[in-house]
Amino acid sequence: MNRSFLFVPADSERKLQKAGGVGADALILDLEDSVAAGARPEARVLAREYLAGKDNVWVRINPIDTGDAQADLDGVMPSAPTGIMLPKPTSAAAAIELADRLSVLEAKHGIDAGSTRILPLCTETPEALFTLNSYIGATDRLMGLTWGAEDLSAAVGAATNRDENGNWLPTYEMARSFCLLAAAAAEVAAIDTVFTDFKNADGLRRYASNARRDGFSGMLAIHPAQVETINAAFVPTAEELERATRIVELFETNPGEGAIGLDGEMIDRPHLLQARRLLDMAQNVET
Repeated sequence: MNRSFLFVPADSERKLQKAGGVGADALILDLEDSVAAGARPEARVLAREYLAGKDNVWVRINPIDTGDAQADLDGVMPSAPTGIMLPKPTSAAAAIELADRLSVLEAKHGIDAGSTRILPLCTETPEALFTLNSYIGATDRLMGLTWGAEDLSAAVGAATNRDENGNWLPTYEMARSFCLLAAAAAEVAAIDTVFTDFKNADGLRRYASNARRDGFSGMLAIHPAQVETINAAFVPTAEELERATRIVELFETNPGEGAIGLDGEMIDRPHLLQARRLLDMAQNVET
């Protein structure tokens, strides 16, 4: 289970060396926003060298409609990254195009066909919010959907994307909800966006806890210090697991019942589904 995805600038040897020891479930070597255009050729070399022989390391390439995207893919695919994070897609057509390019490069480099996964940042352009249903059945490579507010707010000309209390303004709360719903519709993981105030430990703890409450299965991180808090937030509590176990056992001993009383509350099939997901989450964390 991928609870935490830590961004690492691919042009920083120091940060790459430290990244593997901070406990993140997955790393994302960034060739886009955190790397200046002139530094990208060397960053591709560093990323390719770092990727060799490592598990669960992703690469964020540049947007698929730019020349840098193919150069990024050519640079890193010889080392078989776990997956590619796709920035600024306007629809699933960008993910399908990426999938086609990956197929060519997998064959070229002797990588198992279809093994390179795709994680789109699905809300970074205004147009993208109106095409999220296009990810349903788009490609078997789709691992999940995640979202971002910074590029979206820049695109619409907003002065900020949060209110004075640090909460998302309505446009960005809507984008977050759309990402969650689109991931559920496509039957893939929903990954919440970064919490940019990386020195605010209490704020991060609340945000990550709310992300799991709302249905996200993991979260992006921009600083190593965030990883431990994010990982902890996506582990069910003992009380949650005990109740989930009781719900599952209750339906197993009453297979013909659609609704059953438990602790003064009527429990039905949606509760059973939620309980099973919670137990699966705990099992995946353990393994």
